[in-house]
Amino acid sequence: MSCDHIPRRVVSLQPSATVILSVIGKLHHLVACTKYCADVCPEIGGHPVSIISDSWTANAHQIADAKPDLVIAAVPYQEKAVAEILKSGARFLGLAPKRLSDIYTDVATISGIFGAVRRGEQVITEMQREIAALRAQTQDRPRPRVFCEEWGKPIIASQPWVAELVRAAGGEFVGVPGAQTSAEAVLSENPDIMIAAWCGAGDRVPLEKLVRDRHWSGTNAARHNRVYCIRDEFLNTPAPTLIYGLRALASAIHPQDFPQAPGLRCITNVPAVKPGW
Repeated sequence: MSCDHIPRRVVSLQPSATVILSVIGKLHHLVACTKYCADVCPEIGGHPVSIISDSWTANAHQIADAKPDLVIAAVPYQEKAVAEILKSGARFLGLAPKRLSDIYTDVATISGIFGAVRRGEQVITEMQREIAALRAQTQDRPRPRVFCEEWGKPIIASQPWVAELVRAAGGEFVGVPGAQTSAEAVLSENPDIMIAAWCGAGDRVPLEKLVRDRHWSGTNAARHNRVYCIRDEFLNTPAPTLIYGLRALASAIHPQDFPQAPGLRCITNVPAVKPGW
């Protein structure tokens, strides 16, 4: 079978696409990507790859200079960024996953483009198997209420795929996935567990400051020291790396049953509740 149709030079403006290329064994086709791709996929360091602007701030000249056969990006992005990508003249694949099923489709799509259908199917099966296994382990356990956010100012709840992972890990997701909310609204829900996974923040979310400034010290989560940070890329990269996020969620939600997972950090000093809060 001829491989002439397979892209030889790929620009990835999205970490999830870069991770998928890596797990299907096609990272050698990557010629340019973003600094966030390099963060989530450190093996890029072994390849001659240029670092360029991401899906939000795409630059046509940077893309064109890489001479790609294919550009992979993802929404949401600004209209200006889309125009820059199109202006580069390269073929463009736009991803817009919301749920786990969409992520499986993205894996299958990219695998198909690069002639790695069998490997893509294997990756999808491995993800589904691990999620199903954890769901079976937690189905008979109590289901604490979990608020999980992907951004702090404004407060934005984590995406629908995170809500699915929370349920698989034995929790009940609080709020509307992907929607903006407020500190007061979360306070009124009084979740049992709070998790912050801020886009681009790695594991550096200031949990003590977050609880203090939002007046959350009296919540069930804060009173029982169940406020956590999970590494950004483990929950916000819609790719096979979500399995690390799933394990971290299980450790946070049912710590008595699941060992401490990499990428999970717990609050160490809960601010005292002040009178009138």
